[in-house]
Amino acid sequence: MKILITGACGYHGSKLVPILLNQNHKIIAVDTQWFGNYLKNHKNLKIIKKNILDLKKQDLKNIDTVIHLASIANDPMGDLKQELTWEISCLATMKLMENALSNNVSKIIYASSASVYGLKKEKNVTENLSLEPISTYNKAKMIAERTILSFQDYINISIIRPATVCGLSPRMRFDLSVNMLTYQAIKNKKINVFGGKQIRPNIHIDDLMNVYLFFLNNGNQYNGIFNAGFENLSILKIAKTIQKIVDSKIHITKNVDDIRSYRIDSTKLLKLGFFPKKNIKNAINETNEYYKNKINKVQLNCFSLEWLKANQSKVFK
Repeated sequence: MKILITGACGYHGSKLVPILLNQNHKIIAVDTQWFGNYLKNHKNLKIIKKNILDLKKQDLKNIDTVIHLASIANDPMGDLKQELTWEISCLATMKLMENALSNNVSKIIYASSASVYGLKKEKNVTENLSLEPISTYNKAKMIAERTILSFQDYINISIIRPATVCGLSPRMRFDLSVNMLTYQAIKNKKINVFGGKQIRPNIHIDDLMNVYLFFLNNGNQYNGIFNAGFENLSILKIAKTIQKIVDSKIHITKNVDDIRSYRIDSTKLLKLGFFPKKNIKNAINETNEYYKNKINKVQLNCFSLEWLKANQSKVFK
């Protein structure tokens, strides 16, 4: 199969591309490479260093499936330059879908976000609940979903709403809750928790890769929107889990303004026959084993917001 992947050099993409190459797929990897390129040369891999806003019709020639991962990823980065967040998630997605339709692409797999639900009181946040996004990033993801769904009469569409992802990737990110708190524990022997009662749904990156593969390999059988997250945990619970694995102390700052608290229910995905194989304990253990002797060599580009702030003149030109 010939697959075009947007955001292919990112946290998800740099993990997914080698898996697909090992399965003998031909990959077109599109990415701005803001945070580097961790993909190795391969006879079935073509890397295009390009903003997806600049993708042309010919870039999708003979493509069977598009896996759309590209976005300005997470709330703080989305707010850093809001107009670009809208352009990447919405305008670029519209152009991508039009070019996909013109080239008779058969399937689109889109990585949205579970954060599109906003703040929910319901214990079981299913795909049927209304979307009430609270940040530019969440809102742009919601509009991108609706843009993609407007093509559902012509292209098979699977929209994945992943929980907060954790675990190792060639393009590592230490600005995601489990990864960030694990980094603090390894580096400083101290975990800073702001509030702590906020709930975050979580998914191990290996399970998320298997979600993408599940929808890729099942062809046109499963269309629609699917939550993907299997552990709804408070930030304090995550910190305590890390503390049991990495020798560290927890420092709690109370009365913080972080109101982001949500959970998701992935029963719809589980009923299709998908089952997760890992959890946050696996992610913590794997990250600790890999970084405990390398923690002082972690680069700034593992902290996306800080890196973007330091490179705004180069990135936002």
